[in-house]
Amino acid sequence: MLDRFDAARALGFKAVECQLPNDHGAEELARACQDEKLQFVMFNAPPGDMEAGEYGISGLPGREAEFRDSIGKALEYAKTLESRFIHVLAGIVPDGESRERCHEVYVENLKWAAETCGDADVGVLIEPINTFERPGYLTTLTAEARDTVTRVGHPNLGIQFDFHNAQLMEGSLTRALEETIGSIKHMQIAGLPGRTPPDEGEMNYPYLFGVIDRLGYEGWIGHEYRPHGDDDGATKESLRWAAEFGLG
Repeated sequence: MLDRFDAARALGFKAVECQLPNDHGAEELARACQDEKLQFVMFNAPPGDMEAGEYGISGLPGREAEFRDSIGKALEYAKTLESRFIHVLAGIVPDGESRERCHEVYVENLKWAAETCGDADVGVLIEPINTFERPGYLTTLTAEARDTVTRVGHPNLGIQFDFHNAQLMEGSLTRALEETIGSIKHMQIAGLPGRTPPDEGEMNYPYLFGVIDRLGYEGWIGHEYRPHGDDDGATKESLRWAAEFGLG
């Protein structure tokens, strides 16, 4: 992963995000960012046992102590990396549990996380994730995420708006942005179908960028898509649409 930091800087990026940084030490990642003059913006808190099908534990009844421990570990990384945000995954609703009960646990855990991370000047993010790729995920719609932010009621909690997920689950992206912009603290883009580069597929990003500007969003926009290949040349080719933004 560390070689991607060098590639990111060479292609014009000023910041990076990382899904799961725990395969590398925090100090090692921080040095890589310093060497390449990159800001580390966001990463996921520990997601539980992914090999067993878990994808987050913050909404899982009976796992509250484990959740708090995972946030403690994430904060250690965040402090070393000077990361602005930690993304907290809600989790897959377990068999035999109701969504309502899981959401109650989710809200209470987020209240604690928002307060605890706020004391360290680290923001907490939640993200609606599509059920085509994550069946049974607890939070799937922007309206659900907005409701969660309202119920938690802490200014340190915000929404990570992933265009790929939002288009898959609900469409009407302009309306979703307009209704959610007050809570959005991070964005991610990709083409659809297939998480392709943003200039491919069914979404009109030049138009959507105009909406983002009109709404006054000033945060980061992460590029969470799959280039057509694994080498740096494929990544550079996937950024041909972004030349006007100084990338590629």
